[in-house]
Amino acid sequence: MKVISKSPKVFALAAMLAVPASAGLAAQPQPEAGLTGSVTDTTPDPASMAKGPQIKGMISARSADKIQVTTADGNRTIIAINDNTQVKSSGGFLGMGGSKLATSSLLNGLPVTVDTLQSGSDLYASKISLQNKDLKTAAMIRNGTDQRFAEQTAATEALRSRVADIGNYNVKSTTNVNFDTGKAVLSEQAKADLCTAANQAQGMNNAMLLVVGYTDSTGSEELNQALSEKRAGRVVNYLQQACGWKPYRMLTPTGMAEADPAADNTTAEGKAQNRRVAVNVLVSKGLDGM
Repeated sequence: MKVISKSPKVFALAAMLAVPASAGLAAQPQPEAGLTGSVTDTTPDPASMAKGPQIKGMISARSADKIQVTTADGNRTIIAINDNTQVKSSGGFLGMGGSKLATSSLLNGLPVTVDTLQSGSDLYASKISLQNKDLKTAAMIRNGTDQRFAEQTAATEALRSRVADIGNYNVKSTTNVNFDTGKAVLSEQAKADLCTAANQAQGMNNAMLLVVGYTDSTGSEELNQALSEKRAGRVVNYLQQACGWKPYRMLTPTGMAEADPAADNTTAEGKAQNRRVAVNVLVSKGLDGM
């Protein structure tokens, strides 16, 4: 493998507020060893090959020099990997050795985008793009610390299909984090409280999070509406980026300005309590207890 080192970027999960592309792939990952296919054992000169199709999907099987990629429509394509293949993460090229990268980083269940070169009917990977968080998840699956990919997909789809009306949720717990006047900056205590809430919710079957932002009565209605939405968005970002909460288990956040005050807005103490974001752990009444 050819590995190029670049500085990693901050991974922005907030841009992915829908189910990850991988979750729509229903194919069961195949054993990692013994992958066979029609790709020839002799690698042609890249300069002699034509540009092939870009393949997006999940690695459903692999061997030392081949991967099988299953697309969202169920099609399976065997693609050869070699010393010219670049493997790029969302934060830069992975800083690993070539051969080791092929066997330890291209894991079953890993969503990838593969740019290919074509020689006859054979496809060769010129670049394989993946995301850091997906690599971490695939590693967890392989190590037996997470659900199998297909099981997670089935569970997610079942949950999404059965949860339709927000009025049919039970509120299991609520965590409030507070802000300074006019600010949307999370304190260190707020960050700790958010991850504690997320960790507790992880242990609840079928739990979802609903994030609602609020302000005190200081400022105009327009300003407070924008500020409450900004606070809610900041909390959602932190829950997903730092606390590991999955975007597809997050209901649409909202800002409520100074509505539903938690305390008296005529006192400084009351205003401090009202400058908050409420993180509600919800379970559908139809799924509660399952």
